Amino acid sequence: MYMESEVIDYVNEEDVKFIRLAYFDLAGKQRNVSIMAGELPRAFKEGISFDASAIPGFQEENVSDLFLHPDPSTLSVIPWRPSTGKVVRMFCDIKYPDGTPYEKDCRYILKQAVKKAREQFGLEFKFGTEFEFYLFKLDENGRNTKIPFDNAGYMDIAPDDKGENIRREIDFTLEQMGITPEYSHHEEGPGQNEIDFRASDAETAADNAATFKWIVRTKAAANGLYADFSPKPVAVYPGNGMHINISINKEEKMPAVLAGILSHLAEITCYLNPTEESYSRIGQSKAPKFICWGTQNRSCAIRVPSKHQNSRIQLRSSDSECNIYLAFTLLIYAALDGIEKNMVLEPAVQENLFQSFSEDVKDYEERTKKYRTIPLSLSEARKLAENSEFVKKIIKWGV
Repeated sequence: MYMESEVIDYVNEEDVKFIRLAYFDLAGKQRNVSIMAGELPRAFKEGISFDASAIPGFQEENVSDLFLHPDPSTLSVIPWRPSTGKVVRMFCDIKYPDGTPYEKDCRYILKQAVKKAREQFGLEFKFGTEFEFYLFKLDENGRNTKIPFDNAGYMDIAPDDKGENIRREIDFTLEQMGITPEYSHHEEGPGQNEIDFRASDAETAADNAATFKWIVRTKAAANGLYADFSPKPVAVYPGNGMHINISINKEEKMPAVLAGILSHLAEITCYLNPTEESYSRIGQSKAPKFICWGTQNRSCAIRVPSKHQNSRIQLRSSDSECNIYLAFTLLIYAALDGIEKNMVLEPAVQENLFQSFSEDVKDYEERTKKYRTIPLSLSEARKLAENSEFVKKIIKWGV
């Protein structure tokens, strides 16, 4: 982990010419400004100002100045830029002119959740993400055709799997930036891929997830392809999910953690699945719609892996269009609420809750009517969030 003085020394000694200062808007979209190396001491001391009125949902024009303060611990070289006159990137804290943290800075909000968990409960959360994405061909104008790069299926190999070399490029680039993926493979859909990460602390996991999406899009473009993370890019193909694995350092608290997340899942869904397209995926092709849990059971919203029954859970409903910082924040607070209120975990579900093609609709509805469902539209999800006192305490600016 770098300190400010170490970053300045590195920049001077390693011929770094540009520093990208990155931050995130309310939708979780990464934005940045580049500064020359000579401006770095001022950036650390005073911050670099930007027009916050130009960022949707941030500030009005009459109070538009906010400042980016680079986090030295997030220093990373951008490996695809020239080795002479290097370019590095740091994530930033957003602050008011007087140095006060900006309350809409999603990284700051996540840090506050982590702090509460540690100081009040002695809990350390770790998150691991599993990303699915499609590789589509581009047309002559560089636009996404929605034509898959290959016709391979789940865990197929070359030559059917044409994404093998691109995934290798992505993995190598991640390693160069200090991020180690756990494994990668072809997914079920034609041209669909998956890359997964081991669990790490919440802040690092969120930063790594944001970096990962950027790398995938960059490497896809360099190969004349489009990387599509959207939840349901083609109606007849499986959707793209982003499974979130959550573990804690106190296994005895996991039942209450799981109960808390299940209790609040419906009202936080619009932050986990933030687009209209998100709800075309829910309930189809292994994207669960029922708010329940089960050991090994992929048809439940939360699966408990068979080898980690007391220490890890996997949320399966979320997708990668979400603001990863807000997603982790809400999941931590939901977990803490389960502990505070001593919530009792409902029994595990063993049956398969996905509807088979041969199953009668009425019989299926009768069999599953006892389970609560994830909101099935963005408008329904937003209404639940707007009326949620739990969400209002965390997200101060509304849905």
